Amino acid sequence: MTELTLHGWLEKWADEIPDNDFMVYTDRNFRLSYYEFNQRADRLAKSLLHIGVGHGDKVGVWAKNIPDWLTLMFACSKIGAVLVTVNTNYKRSEVEYVMRNADIHTMCLMNGYRDSDYVQIVNDIVPELKSSQRGQLRSEKLPKLRNVIYMGAEKYRGMYNTAELIVLGGQLPSEPLAEAKARTNCWDVVNMQYTSGTTGFPKGVMLTHYNIVNNGVSIGDCMHYTPKDRLLLCVPLFHCFGCVLGVCAVITHGVSMVIVEDFDAMKVLASVHKERCTSLYGVPTMFVAELNHPMFDMFDLTSLRTGIMAGAPCPIEYMNQVMTRMHCKDIIIVYGLTETSPGMTATRVSDPPEIRATTVGQALPDVEVKVLNPETGEECKPGETGEMCCRGYNVMKGYYNNPKATAEAIDANGFLHSGDLGVMDEQGYFRITGRIKEMIIRGGENIYPREIENFLYNMPQIEQVEIAGIPSPKYGEQVGAFIRLKKGETLTAEDVRAFCRGQIAQYKIPKYIFFVETFPMTASGKVQKYLFKEIGLELARQQGLEVV
Repeated sequence: MTELTLHGWLEKWADEIPDNDFMVYTDRNFRLSYYEFNQRADRLAKSLLHIGVGHGDKVGVWAKNIPDWLTLMFACSKIGAVLVTVNTNYKRSEVEYVMRNADIHTMCLMNGYRDSDYVQIVNDIVPELKSSQRGQLRSEKLPKLRNVIYMGAEKYRGMYNTAELIVLGGQLPSEPLAEAKARTNCWDVVNMQYTSGTTGFPKGVMLTHYNIVNNGVSIGDCMHYTPKDRLLLCVPLFHCFGCVLGVCAVITHGVSMVIVEDFDAMKVLASVHKERCTSLYGVPTMFVAELNHPMFDMFDLTSLRTGIMAGAPCPIEYMNQVMTRMHCKDIIIVYGLTETSPGMTATRVSDPPEIRATTVGQALPDVEVKVLNPETGEECKPGETGEMCCRGYNVMKGYYNNPKATAEAIDANGFLHSGDLGVMDEQGYFRITGRIKEMIIRGGENIYPREIENFLYNMPQIEQVEIAGIPSPKYGEQVGAFIRLKKGETLTAEDVRAFCRGQIAQYKIPKYIFFVETFPMTASGKVQKYLFKEIGLELARQQGLEVV
């Protein structure tokens, strides 16, 4: 286990491999070496100290995968500040909630994303901005807020911008930064990430250097990373997938990053081709989009070797295509959650393809993973379904200012309860069978959506299927299937039921079958299953189906 801090790793590689690429953006011909990026982070760190950001202060970052995102991440690390990641899809009430709940001291934002104008939203939340001098902000709603920083070169009333702060940092003395670094250690909280909030209010997960750096070491080791590797990173940095499985695996192994600001299958393929990337990350829907892109065959992907698929289970058919057509023969699956920094289990490159396609692998080194009975707390035997739980260095420090929720998540024995249902086989490989809250209970029968989804993927016409419970006055819940067909294919609801008959239990056969074009997704590419209850009821109403 390493006790080196996040910025300690950056400084190590800036000394040892100063000229190696650290970050590359092919769409704007922008690249920084390890040495150049470390200098940039130093300059921003000195400016943050200059405007009053201190040890333990919370710095929010609300932006896509732009260069300043990572500059802020490492600048905050160097001064002992806590970077608070903000979901790019958040709207006004959600951003205001995080700013208040996290006690944001300095809020950093880009211009906007999709239909959201971030600058306007923050001005609405903090009307005092337009009449305040920079550094003298006092907000009635947010009494802890002192600074707002625009991530770019444009100037806005009451806001600093990163371009001028980086220039200013080059003119400031280095002693305050050296003193700030001397006060930081691996047990400090370096990152707060808010859970997606698919149920209830989001909670701020406090992660230390020790949590995320060691998880990065393990994940990079699983893929046999060296400074010769080049990762194409197209998952959001605000998510643990991006800033830990991505950045922390990179920084602990001296890897280069080729970054895509916002996922676009064409940009991903072109960037891999141009920069000869050896590693590629994504959730299954991203890999599906790349494989199905009409220009896929125009790009040379033979440099690819490894990568991570995570966030959701992947159909075996697509896993095999990623290994063959995309040349990622050493791709691995990582399972975990924000509260476990995030990796808990992973497959290894030595595992056969069928293991990597059907399991989430074995426990990571120094992490104890158990399947526990949700009712009794006893450990389940191999083959028995229970709740995935883990104990080790990777378990979060806790939820920010929420000891009650922390106590509910981490039991008296130190095990973090994931809320995911899983099963372990005799060889120690784990499979995820669903969420405890996603489990459908129909007339007293427990139904695991993943089991039915896996079965329906045997129908060649289906590209993606999601199973969810639809409220039922008679049974409590009925099984609903939401199906997206492959291009040019057709199916009827009766075709699906006929395929199921005699193959799976009658009570598992979907009562409601809806053919859809899209699924409700989070910004990090996960399907929002909790929305299917209302969507199913509305579709049933539109189609004149009786809800029983």
